[in-house]
Amino acid sequence: MSGAGRSSAADVFDDMGWLVIDNLPASLIVTVGNLAAHSEKPSDKVALVVGRNLEEDIENVLSGIQGLKEVADSLRVIYLDASDDTLARRFEGTRRPHPIGAGSITEAISKERKLLTPLRGIADFVIDTGNLNVHQLRQRLQEMFSLDAKQGIEARVVSFGYAHGVPTDIDLLFDVRFLENPHWDVNLRPKTGQDQEVSDFVLNQSDAKAFIRDLDQLFGTVLPGFIREGKSYLTVAIGCTGGKHRSVAIANAVGELLQTRGLAARVVHRDLEK
Repeated sequence: MSGAGRSSAADVFDDMGWLVIDNLPASLIVTVGNLAAHSEKPSDKVALVVGRNLEEDIENVLSGIQGLKEVADSLRVIYLDASDDTLARRFEGTRRPHPIGAGSITEAISKERKLLTPLRGIADFVIDTGNLNVHQLRQRLQEMFSLDAKQGIEARVVSFGYAHGVPTDIDLLFDVRFLENPHWDVNLRPKTGQDQEVSDFVLNQSDAKAFIRDLDQLFGTVLPGFIREGKSYLTVAIGCTGGKHRSVAIANAVGELLQTRGLAARVVHRDLEK
């Protein structure tokens, strides 16, 4: 989506040493992919940045991606997104016209979102930049595409609070508001799931133990399937009301669970400071 951070993402890949081709016409996607793969000095890390002026070109983008899969063994499609309100604020803040140019900013965003629905549907990664600053976006992309990334699936476990909105860039979502809430204990309320007292309060509940046990069985079923399908990055979201107690403690436990299954797992607590 326009305003979701395409230029910032391109800068990150450039800093990581990738060959970045920005504002690439959709009709040239396959041609450039072939040149990168079969030149005298093949480039194995190329970032093609598309998205501007797609109103008349979306079909070429979709067919270009399909054609690129035939020459790129490890093609990954990243779709950057944010809420309509966030995108509108960004355009109003910069006073730049929206590339769709369909009446108001709100109308342009709505039209572009509908236009890009097929592209979002085939993306390997959907990154919601609404809650990310430039530095956090850089960190996310470096985690996903660093040169020394481990083989196999890498996992990211995110704790969050439903009061602050549900993350959009996730693969699996679990709601742990069924657990007893430490918030109602005046001694635990100021603490977080990072503190041992809160963690013990949450994880020692019989329902929490059953949830972790059942989740481990679920991972035993879905992870081999993800690997067979070539998935390289898995995001698991754990939500509670405020994102400070239950989801934090459970997310830490899920991270450990994934690590015992041999995955490189990183735990992020999105709303811990809110």
